[in-house]
Amino acid sequence: MNLGGKLLKGIFSIISNIDPGDFIPSDPPEPRRPLNFAETHESEEEKGFRQVFQQLAGDDLEISPEELKGILDRVIRRNPQLKLSDGGFCIETCRSMVAVMDSDCTGRLGFHEFKYLWNNIKKWQGIFMQYDRDRSGCISNRELSGALGEAGFHVDKCKELMSLITRRYTDQDGNMDFDNYVACLVRLDSMCRAFKTMDNDKDGNIDLDIGEWLQLTMYS
Repeated sequence: MNLGGKLLKGIFSIISNIDPGDFIPSDPPEPRRPLNFAETHESEEEKGFRQVFQQLAGDDLEISPEELKGILDRVIRRNPQLKLSDGGFCIETCRSMVAVMDSDCTGRLGFHEFKYLWNNIKKWQGIFMQYDRDRSGCISNRELSGALGEAGFHVDKCKELMSLITRRYTDQDGNMDFDNYVACLVRLDSMCRAFKTMDNDKDGNIDLDIGEWLQLTMYS
């Protein structure tokens, strides 16, 4: 068996004992609707959010990963408990967030896509602050499984997966900042939603060819 085969076998051995029911991705964004529908049927709250979105998105009424980074940097910096690096939110995290909610594969977020993403970020921010009990701006390794479980992903049931997440998204001391917390949840959310979409008979198993595997993993 070559190195690639051994790696895949190792990954599959880690995830084979996971119950898909333990992972609860967020609801997918609503399909795009005609502007006249939006103007006629939206609540006052939705209309207010749409006005804010139009100001943020500009003339094209879509938000790119770069624009999303600028929005998040401004919002998060208003909360001193959420520490970011000098460069602000990682652009790769923003690209992943766009990919997760980009239901029509344009590489940008329309109104409904952005609204769903924004609701997720607000929820995740609240969870992060709840578990950052010492107000250090990071979640410790001891707090991490609870913070991920609160968001709908009970990784504590699989020690091997938890170890992979720790190695990938925490610093050398096992601490995770808000940027990496969001990046981790974005990836979990994306992969779990894709799995559940492809698990047509709901038996916890899917069959993929190499093209489907690459399509699933490359844009997330």
